[in-house]
Amino acid sequence: MDIQIIPHSLSGTVTPPPSKSQTHRLLIAAALAAGTSTVANISFSQDVEATLRCLTALGGSWKQLAPGTLEITGIGGLSREKNGELPRLDCGESGSTLRFFLPIALAVAGGGVFTGHGRLMERPQGPYFDLFREKGISYQQKDGVLTVQGTLTPGEYHLPGNVSSQFFTGLLFALPLLESPSQIIPTTTVESWDYILMTLDALAAADIAVPEPRHGGVFQVSPHPYRSFDRAVEADWSQAGFWYAAIALGAQLELEGLNAFSVQGDMAVVPHYLRLTHPGNLEIDVSGIPDLLPPLAVMAAVRSGTTRFVNAGRLRMKESDRLSTVCAMLTALGGRCEEGPDSLTVTGGTLTGGTVDGANDHRIVMAAAIAATACAAPVTILGAEAVSKSYPTFWEEYQRLGGDIHVL
Repeated sequence: MDIQIIPHSLSGTVTPPPSKSQTHRLLIAAALAAGTSTVANISFSQDVEATLRCLTALGGSWKQLAPGTLEITGIGGLSREKNGELPRLDCGESGSTLRFFLPIALAVAGGGVFTGHGRLMERPQGPYFDLFREKGISYQQKDGVLTVQGTLTPGEYHLPGNVSSQFFTGLLFALPLLESPSQIIPTTTVESWDYILMTLDALAAADIAVPEPRHGGVFQVSPHPYRSFDRAVEADWSQAGFWYAAIALGAQLELEGLNAFSVQGDMAVVPHYLRLTHPGNLEIDVSGIPDLLPPLAVMAAVRSGTTRFVNAGRLRMKESDRLSTVCAMLTALGGRCEEGPDSLTVTGGTLTGGTVDGANDHRIVMAAAIAATACAAPVTILGAEAVSKSYPTFWEEYQRLGGDIHVL
């Protein structure tokens, strides 16, 4: 779907959608528990649907009790017959789903056959592959299909912390299912630490206590059964970043439903938004908040001064190469942007309008839509349906707040 947006400022009250990151984690914790759990305030984005497919493939089940409220019947950590056929797990385009379920499938089913769409199966899995070779677990990646098979055993797991926190999360979910204690030992500084804190919070909901180590310390994981629980998903600070960007561009918006004491690391959008509303040159480290780069870059494009986003190399392996596609998006709209190997430099000014390739990336599409509110001429966005990956109601909200959208 291609759309044209006629520039118009937004106004009104908006509640960001439920946190996709927290939803993944709570659904997985519920699926590993004995009995039934209830998870409320769920948005059925494509990524969340991928996680539901995978927990079903491993023997869990779910039903909708009310709109946005699911009852999940877990597997209780019981392993399937290891000599049977490996389960097939379709992860869609969700990197979180793939990386979370790889070690979980080994723990409960002796492995699995993983598939995905878009760029998902191109995203690096090196930290897991290194561990698999060390632990004697077989894996084969061919024609977009990744097959892993073997026994996940207790012990030490050495992981680099500068690739993705998702590898830590996958092991943190899987290792309590084993028969004796294990350790996860970071070999470099751990980035995106707050995403790991979200994982520890979801584990705690299921009665799995993993002490939070000092930053960069060793995770001590003991065997313990998952317990059923009832929780509601918080509103998503990552998606709130786009509405904060709209405010920076002149929108009269009031955000509701956000937890000011959340463990979501993307709460950092607030202090960064405040910094970006003042003139001058800035440097922002996005190593721990990669999902915020697109809205922060939009804020930077209309301020007075140059903003340099650093430690951003991991963004090249998202749904798109986001350093390239963010820069292309801003340039297409008349902004000034320069891409480095692991950085993005945005020089503030005015935006004119133009045509943006959404690059099949939900965050690029939403960033372009927000940028359009400050453009001098109409903005065309190609592939606007990509928002369904994480924010299915984005266009409805955008129009409700005064956005002027025309489907081409």
